[in-house]
Amino acid sequence: MKKSTLLHLRIPFSFFLLPVYLLAMAVSESIDTQQAILSFFVLHFLIYPASNGYNSYFDKDEKSIGGLKNPPSVSKELYFVSLILDTVGLIIGWFISLEFFVMILVYGLISKAYSHPFIRLKKLPITGWLAAGIFQGYFTFLLSYIAINDLSIMDSLKWQIQFPGALSTLLLLGSYPMTQIYQHEEDAKRGDITISQKLGILGTFHFTSISFLISSGGFFYFFSEVFSINDGLIFLTAMGPVLLYFSLWYLRVRKDRNAANFESTMRLNFISSLMLNGFFIYLAIS
Repeated sequence: MKKSTLLHLRIPFSFFLLPVYLLAMAVSESIDTQQAILSFFVLHFLIYPASNGYNSYFDKDEKSIGGLKNPPSVSKELYFVSLILDTVGLIIGWFISLEFFVMILVYGLISKAYSHPFIRLKKLPITGWLAAGIFQGYFTFLLSYIAINDLSIMDSLKWQIQFPGALSTLLLLGSYPMTQIYQHEEDAKRGDITISQKLGILGTFHFTSISFLISSGGFFYFFSEVFSINDGLIFLTAMGPVLLYFSLWYLRVRKDRNAANFESTMRLNFISSLMLNGFFIYLAIS
């Protein structure tokens, strides 16, 4: 495998998508250990990298993208490797459960539609934004939950499962535009229109801050009701470093728009993912 192919799979980037899976595990009542391990592997080492590679192949970015500051040129190998990873993920998913298989198949198709030139949801700011938020949030939460607990979709319809799933989408709908904030020039050059372009740099910050506050309030209520008030307060405390960094970065960007760059975005992603992952692991253990 070429080094460029491996880099474009962006396997470490799965760390930023891990909070949704860990949230599903934290609210699980009867974890099937084998199912949990297999579904974790399928999502984070097969489906997500396959999606990254497939989209990179069609985007052919020349400037920084999520997880890669200097993306190398793509080759046809990347396209085939991404399809192979998808296929292996689907085969393993079939043995996990029929529902999991169907849901990761749908996820893969939506992720491909995001960058494929025949559909390219990335050209549609609202549709692309909603697709990313819903399928990387609620949809992934749900497929993770049914796999971890070896349940059917019907078993996940209670509010204790649906509510955090909806909140994960709300959180992603707010944070997703931030991942596009440094790509305005690159996206415009390809003719893509993202939600962050529509909002503008400062507008993206304002939109994300509102979404963050609403979703954080929702999570505080949920954790306080389902677990304990202390867990709700611990969640808010865990979000403190995220809010602090976000606020300081916002002040820098108000003075200099060039501060809305790749390095700062990745730092925000890392801090928020680290704190969320840590809290959900704590919740799952406790």
